[in-house]
Amino acid sequence: MNNLLIFDNTYKSQNYTKEALPKASYENCVFDNCNFANANLTNTTFTECEFIDCDLSNANVTQTVFKETLFTGSKLIGVKFETCNTFLLSFTFERSILDYASFYKLKMKNTLFNHCNMIEVDFTEANLNTSIFYECDLKNATFNNTELEKVDLITAINFSIDPSINNIKNAKFSKENVIGLLAKYKIEIKD
Repeated sequence: MNNLLIFDNTYKSQNYTKEALPKASYENCVFDNCNFANANLTNTTFTECEFIDCDLSNANVTQTVFKETLFTGSKLIGVKFETCNTFLLSFTFERSILDYASFYKLKMKNTLFNHCNMIEVDFTEANLNTSIFYECDLKNATFNNTELEKVDLITAINFSIDPSINNIKNAKFSKENVIGLLAKYKIEIKD
């Protein structure tokens, strides 16, 4: 993919909207308060990297590799993750904004979404088995032919999942949020 290897570097308050991040394989690097909004990150590799308080909104991640990558307090609005390189794809999202992002057809087993806003995120045909959505807002998120076996949605809010078109075997829900499984029936549930 690329020959430049960069290890153990920290990048702080960099603006990659004007000057692009060099195409390279970044390993164990930290990007702190960097701006990647609308940036071209194609064919870049991030292994065991951390993005802290970064803005990656609408970044182009075509054939980008994310292996064991952590996003903390970051904005990833509109990112089309389905264009990533899927080999060994794994990431964690904490206190991040993923509104309008797309994970179409991705295999993302065991993914942690912790305290994330995920308005209108597309999970169509994705495999999220054994993933955790801890205190996430999934308002208008799309779940269509999505694998949700053993997924933890106990503290998630505002989701609507149709059990007839999604695999929810052994998924976990709370009494309060189980209404999200019945939304298509337009029924009224009283306490």
